[in-house]
Amino acid sequence: MLYTAYGQDMALLNTGAKKVAVAVLLVVGLLLPFVLEDDLLRLLATGAVLAIGAIGLNLVTGYAGQVSLGHAFFLGIGAYTAAVVSGDPEDDQLYGLGITFLPVWLIAGGLAAAAVGFVVAPLASRLRGLYLAIVTLGLVFLGTHVWNEWDAVTGGIGVGRPAADPVLFGVDLSRRTEVFSADQQLYLLMTALLVVFALLGRNIARSAIGRSFAAVRDRDIAAEVTGVDVRKVKRRAFVISGFYAGCAGALLYSITGYLDPSSFGLLVSVQFVAMVLIGGVSTISGSIMGAFFIALLPRLTRELPEYLPFLSSSATETPNVFQVETLLYGLLIVAFLLLEPRGLFGLWVRIRNYWKAWPFSY
Repeated sequence: MLYTAYGQDMALLNTGAKKVAVAVLLVVGLLLPFVLEDDLLRLLATGAVLAIGAIGLNLVTGYAGQVSLGHAFFLGIGAYTAAVVSGDPEDDQLYGLGITFLPVWLIAGGLAAAAVGFVVAPLASRLRGLYLAIVTLGLVFLGTHVWNEWDAVTGGIGVGRPAADPVLFGVDLSRRTEVFSADQQLYLLMTALLVVFALLGRNIARSAIGRSFAAVRDRDIAAEVTGVDVRKVKRRAFVISGFYAGCAGALLYSITGYLDPSSFGLLVSVQFVAMVLIGGVSTISGSIMGAFFIALLPRLTRELPEYLPFLSSSATETPNVFQVETLLYGLLIVAFLLLEPRGLFGLWVRIRNYWKAWPFSY
C-alpha cells in the first residue's frame, strides 16, 4: 500500500478509495435522469454550469490569490458572444452568425472572455488585495453599462435576446426527443462538460502552472526571488479564469433560452464568491460542492413561506424569500469564514479523517 514511484503519488486518483468514490459518483450521475423529475434535473444542470464558473474563479482567487469581484462581467461576455455566434443572421434587430453547433459557440464564448481577461490582466497584475477587488468590481458596472446600451448585441433593457441554441450533431438538446426529455438531455450534457472542465482544472492546479499560482498566492516577493515571473502568472490566472467564466456564461443561459442585460449584476459576482468560500478555497471539489449548494439554496428558500407565514413569495412585498436569499449569501460567507474556513470540503476532510482513524482519536 506504499508508493514506490513519484508518478503514483502524483496520480489524479492515487488511492483505491478515490477510484471507487469517483466511479460511484459517475454511476449515480448517469442514473439520476431516470429517477428525478425534470424540474430537479434542470436545477442540477444549472448547478453543473455554475460549478464550471466557480472552478474558474477558484483558480484565480483560491489558487493564484487574486481577489476578483468581476466574474459576472466575464460571464456576460461569454453569454453574449455565444448568443451572437448562434443567433439568427436574418434578424435585422440583433447580430447573429447562425452557427448553432455547440462546441463552436462554447469555445468562442470562452475565448472572448479569455481575451478580455488578457487585456485586463496587465492592470490587475500591478495591484493586489483590496485595490484589485475594486478594479474588478468596476468591471461589473462597466459591463452593466455596455449591456444596457448595446442593443444590437443584448436586445436592450426589458427586451433581451434568445440565448445560444445547444445543438449537437444536428440535435437541439433544448427540445424533447423520442428517447429523452429536454431537461434530461441538458442535464447529461452539462454534467459531461463539468467532468471535462473539472479534470482540466485539477490538472492545471497540480501542474507547474498551478504551483506557480500557489507561490504567487503565498508570497509573491519570495516567488519572484526564486525566478517566478509574477506578472506573467497573474495574467495567466486571469486568462484561464476568464475562459472558464465565458464558457459558464455561454452554457448557463442556453438552459433558460433567454438573455437579459440585468442578468450580470453585482449579486452574480457575490454568488460566485459565496460558492468558492462555502465550498472551499483552493479545491476543485470544493468549487463543485459550493456551486451545487448555492444552486439548490433557492429551491429550499422557496419553501419557507409554508413554515414562516410572515414571509412572502412575492418580490413586491416585504419581507420576502428573495430578500432572505440575499441575506443568506452574506451570512453563509461570514459563518464559513469564521467557523470552517476550508468550507464544505474541509468538513468532508474532517469526516474522512475521523473514520480513517476510528476508533482512535488521533
